[in-house]
Amino acid sequence: MKTIQVHKVDHLGREKWRYSGTEIARGLNWIQIEAFFDQDDSDDGYIVWRRGDRFIEWYYSQRWYNVFEIHDVTHGHLKGWYCNITFPAVIEPQKITWADLELDVWVSAVGDILLIDEAEFEALEIDHSVRAQALAAVDEIRSKVSAGEAPFDGLVG
Repeated sequence: MKTIQVHKVDHLGREKWRYSGTEIARGLNWIQIEAFFDQDDSDDGYIVWRRGDRFIEWYYSQRWYNVFEIHDVTHGHLKGWYCNITFPAVIEPQKITWADLELDVWVSAVGDILLIDEAEFEALEIDHSVRAQALAAVDEIRSKVSAGEAPFDGLVG
């Protein structure tokens, strides 16, 4: 299995987080990896993040978002999908770099959708075309959830 370095940067390219994952699959414009949450437990109200939670992550070089499918560290059950609205990812043979645009979408295991960090997104100094692409990405995620399309084809109930 191939180790992949993941670099999260802000919209200006400053590194915010770095971790490793294992490549599961790769296509022409995407990659899927497995990684494990490496931060202390925290409760955001809609999800409790736990050290060791299993993430199946999809990154796309032609989409303005990524998707993290999150499974509980203890029981393995699906918690839901955390979608980061981003610039398209830069996917290299052993490295992924993605630039966060602050706006996030939480999709629960049953398909409930919650838009997160809207104020942080609004505060970003980005041009109109970037803002429009980001909002279109939110619409695309909503559409895929509604249709039960991958990676949201594992909805419970």
